[in-house]
Amino acid sequence: MSTLVHSVRLVDGGRITDDAWVLFDAGRVSATGAGAERPSADEAVDGAGGCLTPGFVDIHGHGGAGASYDDGPDAIRTARALHRAHGTTRAVVSLVTASLDDLAARAAMVAELAESDPTILGSHLEGPYLDPGHKGAHTRALLRAPDAASVDRLLEAGRGTIRQVTLAPELPGADDAIARFVAAGVAVAVGHTDADAATTRRAFEAGATLLTHAFNAMPGIHHRAPGPVVAALRDERVTLEVIADGVHVDDELIAVLFAAAGDRLALVTDAMAAAGSHDGRYDLGGLGVTVTDGVARLDDGGAIAGSTLTQDEALRRVVTGGAPLATAVRALTTTPAHAIGRDDLGTLSAGAAADAVLLDRDLRVQRVWIDGVAL
Repeated sequence: MSTLVHSVRLVDGGRITDDAWVLFDAGRVSATGAGAERPSADEAVDGAGGCLTPGFVDIHGHGGAGASYDDGPDAIRTARALHRAHGTTRAVVSLVTASLDDLAARAAMVAELAESDPTILGSHLEGPYLDPGHKGAHTRALLRAPDAASVDRLLEAGRGTIRQVTLAPELPGADDAIARFVAAGVAVAVGHTDADAATTRRAFEAGATLLTHAFNAMPGIHHRAPGPVVAALRDERVTLEVIADGVHVDDELIAVLFAAAGDRLALVTDAMAAAGSHDGRYDLGGLGVTVTDGVARLDDGGAIAGSTLTQDEALRRVVTGGAPLATAVRALTTTPAHAIGRDDLGTLSAGAAADAVLLDRDLRVQRVWIDGVAL
């Protein structure tokens, strides 16, 4: 079945095309254009002047709708349904620090799910190779320095579906771990770290290409100690994750990041189970979390414990804060897809997967398509 979405502002590839149309056929984008001359299709959808964007891609999220990704296939399906309704057509499943046995089992579980559900892009191992002093919502006793045996075991369990791993590059064995992960096609992210700028640059030279949730769980910017964020901003190879929920990073600072490196920002949710759910008590990786007014914090110590964000809200926040619409959409689509080596996603160019989000003039989701099929 073919579908023509017309009378839209097409926001794709850093550009905005007015009075545009996009044709979906057999799960792919068949053609795009603008103006009154349009091809025929089995179904025509009037976009009424709203925005049509590629489907959003979230490379860092832990759950939603009351469910945590670590809790198994049913929980993943529940949380993914919530985020799909908010425009996230494809997602990496982030797994928090656990014992090596549990983490390997969870990576294998995600690998199995990815075989049957192409909207699950694989897993993100956020741990266990993290700095205890910047652990965030991770269990300190389960953190460890990377070694060849544990890295190889996790890679074997993931069966080629581990897309990203976060590690602290100052830990013993980090350089070798980066090389092993990169050789296996995994995007390595610097994060949950006490690294200075020089150590961070060394990790990027070794092959790391991401910064996990910029500013959070790492040293900040000081005029004599620029830290990981400045090192990432100065390296054109590096993508910076940003959580634009108004809690993790101030909106004014996010506007500065967009001005400095907008084409290298990936808007991620880092969402935990309370996204799309309610305030109250939750569990994240075995740690107690209380959500109050939509803000998740650990019961022990009060550290921020993920977010309750969805990607459509992130889009509205950064655009309200001054980011150009086309640049903000790129940060939800093309950039995160590229960061994990999936350049076939995050675009509505001819031949791409027909993943799309129709937004009204207030950037609220009206309709979502995955492989040309409306939700």
